[in-house]
Amino acid sequence: MKKKQTTIASEASISGKGLHTGCAVTIKLQPAPANHGIVFQRIDLHGQPTVKAHISNVIDTSRSTSLQENGAIVKTVEHLLAALAGMSIDNLLVLINAEEMPILDGSAAPFVHIIEKTGIMDLSEPREYISVEEVVKFEKPDVGIELILVPAEKFTVSVMVDYGTSVLSSQYASIKKMEEFVENIAPCRTFVFLHELQYLIKHNLVKGGELDNAIVFVDKKPDPEILEEIGTFFNKKDIQINENGTLNNVQLQYLNEPARHKLLDLLGDLYLLGKPIKGEIIARKPGHFANIEFVKLIHETTSPATTALASPLHCKNSR
Repeated sequence: MKKKQTTIASEASISGKGLHTGCAVTIKLQPAPANHGIVFQRIDLHGQPTVKAHISNVIDTSRSTSLQENGAIVKTVEHLLAALAGMSIDNLLVLINAEEMPILDGSAAPFVHIIEKTGIMDLSEPREYISVEEVVKFEKPDVGIELILVPAEKFTVSVMVDYGTSVLSSQYASIKKMEEFVENIAPCRTFVFLHELQYLIKHNLVKGGELDNAIVFVDKKPDPEILEEIGTFFNKKDIQINENGTLNNVQLQYLNEPARHKLLDLLGDLYLLGKPIKGEIIARKPGHFANIEFVKLIHETTSPATTALASPLHCKNSR
C-alpha cells in the first residue's frame, strides 16, 4: 500500500457522450494538492461550482451513481472513481462541461489509459486509510444482497452475482491487490439484458448509448423484428445472437466479465469514502443502491459525528 498521497503529473482530457443524457462532454483531469480529494467542477455552469466525490453528496443510484453539491449535479461517476481507486490517485480536480460523465467504452479502461500517459506524482503528505475494528454489514435478505467489510490489514474484494438465467447465472470475481486492477478489472464493460435495453430505449433513457459500450445478454429468444429495431436504433447492421447468449455487437473478454464489472462499480462507489480502505470486502449481488448504503454504514462506523447520513434504508430488512 502506498505511504504517500498522490495526484497526476500533468493535465489530461477525454471526450465522449453521457450514457443517459446523450450530451457531448469533455472532462479535463488536473493535478491537485494533498488533502484536496477528488473534486468535480461544472465549468459549464455560472460560478463553476464544485462537487466533492463524497458519500454525503450522493443523490441517486437508480442506474448509476450521481452526486450533487453547491447546486450542481454530476452523474455516472463510478467508472472514473474506480480508475482512480485502482491506480491509487488521491487528489484530482475534474473539470466537466456537462452533467454526466462520458460512458466511453463502458469500462474504466479509457480513464486508466489517460492517467498512465500523464503519470502519477507522489505528494509530501502521508496517505490515510480507513479501517474498522468490527465487521460492517449491509444486507437485504429478501433479495439475497449482502455486503460485508471484515477488519484486515490489506484490501481485498470478492464479488458474487447470480442472475438466475441460463445465459448469465452465478459468477465470481475477486481482487487481492490493487496492482491487478489495470489488467484484470478496468477493461470490463457494463452489461444489460435485452429486455432491459428495450425498456431503456422505449423510455428514452440511453440517449448516448451505443452497442460498442455494453454487453447485451439475451435471456429469451426475441422476434427477429426486435433485433432489427435494436440495430436501427444503434445504427448497426446484422445484429445476431451469439452461441453464448450475447448479441454480436461485442465479444466477452472474460467469461466472468459481468462479475468483474460489478467489482469495478463497487470499487468506484467505495471511493466515495474519500480515502482508501483497509479490510476484506465480500459482496453478494452488489449494485449501486446496495453499494452506497454499505458505504454509508462504513462512513458512519468510522466517523461517529456524521449521523446526518443515517436513514431507514440502513435497516437490514429495508426495501
